[in-house]
Amino acid sequence: MKHPYGQLVIALVSGLVFGLGLSMSGMLNPQRVQGFLDIFGVWDPSLAFVLGGAVAVAALGVQLMWKSSRPILEPRYHVPTNKRIDVPLILGSAIFGFGWGLGGLCPGPAVALLSMGLIKPMVFVVCMIVGMQVHDRFLKKSQ
Repeated sequence: MKHPYGQLVIALVSGLVFGLGLSMSGMLNPQRVQGFLDIFGVWDPSLAFVLGGAVAVAALGVQLMWKSSRPILEPRYHVPTNKRIDVPLILGSAIFGFGWGLGGLCPGPAVALLSMGLIKPMVFVVCMIVGMQVHDRFLKKSQ
């Protein structure tokens, strides 16, 4: 029998581990991220090591997923089936990258930084939510 709060507990623990990892690696610091993106200036490669570690852990998780019959708290895995590279994907990626470079934050660290009460992450997250709402209400219908 499934525990009614099982998914919520797993999501909370996963988010806490993710936030702790971001904090310990220094990725909550926008200057560190901008230093990684500044390939023609004083380049900071530390984000590449964090990303490499994340890819290694995710690859292990995917391998475990394919070997199991189903997830623990769901009847089946929800694996994306769309493999097309289309205009919305390219534009969305470019907008994400532009926002990341401009703000020095991506969504995960921005949400983690909300706990510190800083204005910049709050503005970033509000703008991110507005952007998602604009997409869902106006642009998603035309796709």
